[in-house]
Amino acid sequence: MAQLELNGVVQRYGKTTIVDGVDFRLEKGKIACLLGPSGCGKTTLLRCIAGFEEIAGGEIRLHDKVVSSAGQRVAPEKRQIGMVFQDYALFPHLTIEQNVAFGLGRKPEADAHLRVRQLLATVGLGGQGDKYPHELSGGQQQRVALARALAPRPELILLDEPFSNLDVGLRERLSAEVREILKREGSTAILVTHDQNEAFAMADEIGVMYQGRIQQWDVPYNLYHRPANRFVADFIGQGVLLPGIVVDGHNVEMELGTLISDVPVECSETCANCGDGCDVDVLLRPDDVVHDDQSALQAEVLHKAFRGADILYTLRLGSGAQVLSLVPSHHNHALGEQIGIRLDADHVIAFKKQHA
Repeated sequence: MAQLELNGVVQRYGKTTIVDGVDFRLEKGKIACLLGPSGCGKTTLLRCIAGFEEIAGGEIRLHDKVVSSAGQRVAPEKRQIGMVFQDYALFPHLTIEQNVAFGLGRKPEADAHLRVRQLLATVGLGGQGDKYPHELSGGQQQRVALARALAPRPELILLDEPFSNLDVGLRERLSAEVREILKREGSTAILVTHDQNEAFAMADEIGVMYQGRIQQWDVPYNLYHRPANRFVADFIGQGVLLPGIVVDGHNVEMELGTLISDVPVECSETCANCGDGCDVDVLLRPDDVVHDDQSALQAEVLHKAFRGADILYTLRLGSGAQVLSLVPSHHNHALGEQIGIRLDADHVIAFKKQHA
């Protein structure tokens, strides 16, 4: 049985549809992420799940019980949901221990005290219970907010852009730590973010949203290597689309040479199998284009972004088309220099050519 299930969920503000027919299931103990650009409807959808927003169509189920449908909504406090907000929402006049204990309500004092101490130890704040929120760093305050949400052992934890107020280094470290804490507690959770690094670090499953719809619900590997459409291909990771022609079931001819796929070439979005001679746009990731001094194929360095161990090069081909290549940083080439490159990809991600 799914812990959470959404069937055809629609939400509108007046005549404007914000969430447009969303379906997904989340099993117990899984961590999911709603990922997408600003304005795609992900936060509104999270608020619908929490019960803060009414829905205009479809239904939301928790443990197979309908908690939202058109004209019917179970109150947020009766949904057994824990919420972690972007701004932490801690009570400044309460100690850390009192903040965490707040969600336990009238639980016997001894039991509540034990649960709070266990959670503070779990989130790495053991011995900090007597402090006040202003005495902690942003990362520590976020851990307190998580502990408070976990305290009553809710059926579901919702995290609304929880790391957006933190610097990049802390954000990446804390997202991994929060995942570990949620897994240790056996919690089911949904994270909302526009940052794919956070999504990849935390989530077992990710729903990429755009214009109020889930474009693809999948594991991170498939989102990167098997995107369902052009939006997902463009939004997840980095890459470019280059024109190609399908030669046969496993080969695509491109300006860079023949790309050989270990699985049959399929055109996403418009048809299942590409026939011989089919015009396609092929997605190339930076790791598909390899620096090779021995290659006869040359490209001009247009831009370079130093990343420590690697340099991300933007390269211009003879036709004027551009590709990206991730190269070990000891290959430090100058702007305007011609370098050798070759294709190195296991399978083809192709989209039917869009003709004007």
